[in-house]
Parts: sequence; structure tokens; C-alpha cells
Amino acid sequence: MYQLAGEVSALVDITASVIQGSSLGPASYIVNDADLRPRHAAHHMMKFADDTYLIIPALNSHTRDDELIHVKSWAAANNLQLNCVKSQEIVFRSRRLRGKAEQPAPPCPDIERVDKLTVLGVNINSSLTAADHVSSLLASCSSLLYALRILSSHGLPDQSLKDVFHATVIGKLIYCAPAWHGFCWALTTCTWTHFYTVV
Repeated sequence: MYQLAGEVSALVDITASVIQGSSLGPASYIVNDADLRPRHAAHHMMKFADDTYLIIPALNSHTRDDELIHVKSWAAANNLQLNCVKSQEIVFRSRRLRGKAEQPAPPCPDIERVDKLTVLGVNINSSLTAADHVSSLLASCSSLLYALRILSSHGLPDQSLKDVFHATVIGKLIYCAPAWHGFCWALTTCTWTHFYTVV
């Protein structure tokens, strides 16, 4: 129900467990997905706000469909729906074994397989290199520097320019740096690993 200029909107029933686009949505999802766990012990599930990430090792690739059916069943039981259109799959392959190891299983039905994925603002590619993330950072920082030049031409004082630079450019450069730098080498010992972002 909304009120604007003295007018009150009609009541509308809530038909889903998590209201999309609301400030309560992420918190509601965190409470709601507390009992969502992988069906298989070797799989890992990470949750942040309204994002859920499922990691399946290569040895368990035959259980992918079963795990996704489990997630769909959990969602249905909690008045939610697994959005396969927004869900993505990425397969990580070791640099040492690339070209020698067996090929990963075909993509899951209805879920797109991608070569790169953005996880909490960090671009991760299937080769586990930082190239895509660094390229994205450079393009973004270049735009920010242009904005700083505009501010400078409009007379923003030097100290204020430094403050804006630290808050924007430096902040963007160091955001999650220890995590993505380490993650580039984290899975190099495995043959391939399935990583899902489930929405």
C-alpha cells in the first residue's frame, strides 16, 4: 500500500515469499534460504544477499541435474521459483590440464553456460585469469578520471578532487583485490569445476 499526495493505493496480496525490488528483499531471502543446503556433501553453496552460488567439483558432475532439481524443489516449497533465464553456469579448467583432460559434460538444460561471470562485482573467467576483471577496472577507472577532469574544469578544489579520487578510483581498484587475486589461482589443481549462480 502506498500513499502519495493524500491518495492511498488499494491493497495487493503478496504471492511470493521474497518481494523483489524492496529494501526488505535481501534480508527476507537470507532468512528464507537458511535451510537451503546442497544435497551432496561434496558440493558447496555460498549465499550473499539474494544471490546463491553452487559449486560442484568435477568428480561429481554427474549429480548436477539432481542438485538443480533439489534447488527447484526447495524453491517451490518456499513459494519461490528458480529463474533459469538469470542463472548461469561456468566451468573452470586447470591451466596445466587444459587440452589434456576429458571434456566437461554438456550444459544443463535451460541454464546458459558462459565463459565469464560477475560475482559480487568481480569478473571471473573460465581460465581463472584476472584479464577480464583488470580490463573492466581500467575501462571503469578511465571513465572516472574523465569525470574528475570535468569536476576540475568546473573549479573543484584540489583537496576535494583528491577525496573524490580516493573514494572512487582507489576504492574501485582495491575492492576485493585480495579475494580476486587469490581466486585466480585457487582452483588450478582441479580438472574442471562447475560453478552456478542461481537466482
